[in-house]
Amino acid sequence: MEYEIKNFDNILKIQGFSNELLQNHFTLYQGYVNNFNKLNDILVSLEKENKFGIPEYAELNRRFGWEWNGMRLHELYFGNLTKEKIDLQKDSKFYKQIINEFGSYEAFEKDFKSMGAMRGIGWVILYYDDLNERLFNVWINEHDVGHFSGARPLLVMDVFEHAYMLDYGIKKAEYIEEFFKVINWGIVLERFGR
Repeated sequence: MEYEIKNFDNILKIQGFSNELLQNHFTLYQGYVNNFNKLNDILVSLEKENKFGIPEYAELNRRFGWEWNGMRLHELYFGNLTKEKIDLQKDSKFYKQIINEFGSYEAFEKDFKSMGAMRGIGWVILYYDDLNERLFNVWINEHDVGHFSGARPLLVMDVFEHAYMLDYGIKKAEYIEEFFKVINWGIVLERFGR
């Protein structure tokens, strides 16, 4: 079964993001979906031919996680953006968990934004560890390295240059401020599950 490209046209004309930037970003995401599907087909074919020990099999498997995470992280990223302002409910269990973990919402936001403003490319992800009921802001440099295994991504921000340079140039901090204005906190609460 192939993975289908999801349509995120609902966020076109969102505040702070030009349609050109979003269309380019959607095209990049579509490439991840297509490449994941191609890699999967090739790997299934190699497995059927019992070609497990060849270098191509090894290298394609190494690339597999990159394409998967590129696909899935973009889906989470686009999914937590909205044109309609949706505030974080201060009476929610999620908000209370933020206060418990970070001391205040402001401390959480400062930490998340500061991580995104660091030099380099990657992602900032607010993860939730169900086992210990903990929240973590996590820097992910490359798609396939640094994820918190078993933890759920709740809020995902893309800080690769393609996410902002067309509109903001090298002013990543301005992009991050705009990102926070269009977070769909309703989706984040759904991901938290409480």
